[in-house]
Amino acid sequence: MNILITGAAGFVGKNLTAALRNIKEGKDRTRPGLEIGELYLYDLGSTEAELDEACERADFVFNLAGVNRPVDPADFNRGNRDFAALLLEKLKSHGNTCPVMLASSLQATLIGRYAEGEYGKSKRAGEELFFDYAAESGARVLVYRFPNLFGKWCRPNYNSAVATFCHNTANGLPLTVNDPAVELTLLYIDDLVCELLDAVEGREHRCDYDGLEPVFCAEGRFCAAPVTHKVTLGRIVELLGIFADQPKTRMIPEIPDGSFEKKLWSTYLSYLPPSAVAYDLKMNVDHRGSFTELFKSENCGQVSVNISKPGITKGEHWHNTKWEFFVVVSGHGLIRQRRVGSDEVIETEVSGERMQAVHMLPGYTHSIVNLSDTEDMVTVMWANERFDPEHPDTYFEKI
Repeated sequence: MNILITGAAGFVGKNLTAALRNIKEGKDRTRPGLEIGELYLYDLGSTEAELDEACERADFVFNLAGVNRPVDPADFNRGNRDFAALLLEKLKSHGNTCPVMLASSLQATLIGRYAEGEYGKSKRAGEELFFDYAAESGARVLVYRFPNLFGKWCRPNYNSAVATFCHNTANGLPLTVNDPAVELTLLYIDDLVCELLDAVEGREHRCDYDGLEPVFCAEGRFCAAPVTHKVTLGRIVELLGIFADQPKTRMIPEIPDGSFEKKLWSTYLSYLPPSAVAYDLKMNVDHRGSFTELFKSENCGQVSVNISKPGITKGEHWHNTKWEFFVVVSGHGLIRQRRVGSDEVIETEVSGERMQAVHMLPGYTHSIVNLSDTEDMVTVMWANERFDPEHPDTYFEKI
């Protein structure tokens, strides 16, 4: 399947192109039935001859080209409606009735604050051109009214508040929020790309509109991605503050699969400057080796790494409720656990050459000794709760 993408150098275009290339090159095997041929990437700097060739050979067209912030308001129509007309004329001239998608905007509803916007009017005019084209040619037309988009590679200080907030937070710049209670409808770029790939496979989500809200129905005139998030500006700023503090707190916030929090954190990280990609951890070092807390979470404990010098024994304490996993990833050692108040001892020999996760049992005093005479032993440790110095639940007792 040959695919034409107009506006290929834009935010959506770059992400869609990357996804299609991954499929074409066999790096993404999640869509085994989708075979990608030529990718025609049209943007500023491309020639009309290149557009003409692509319109002749394309099996699917994504029209992502558009003007968002022109100096001259008349450029809204030139960049949106007029280009849409040119594209459709090119397809008609070649008798190519392949499916064609239009990236429109919720502003094309011309409802409420969008009623008098020139951008929305130009997008609405483009929509009507596409619907007229469908009626005339019989081609399958997919008109998407995008809400606010966010994700990696989105340009800050342009038309995305999320991109601007992420960029400013990541770079230590101030944020300006006039009303934290303002709620945005947000569509994550990966969710949008997934929908666009579904569309290529003929599985787009059809809808009509009740005001600004899509109402999904099989015979809908429009199309929409089924997963969006409604989030206030205040919540976005709050989350970005938590993410920015993570190198200091080492706290991993709740990021359930599919959640806005997970998607926003990935977006935020994509704006980090090189100087912030790595950060130091506090190592507790003594003659025995070192102990370093890596990450903590509110509900799932913490992860640490322990380095033991040759012949060194660490631990020899027990817990009432806290329990841990010890995983030796380098070196050779012995873990011993004795049930408190008894002579019952469990011994587990451990090695980085045969990694095992070993439970440290509640009510058992435990130790780990480095059996090597020459090499350090490295142990990754997970505890089911964060260490609280006021309530450590740790009682020293020899094995």
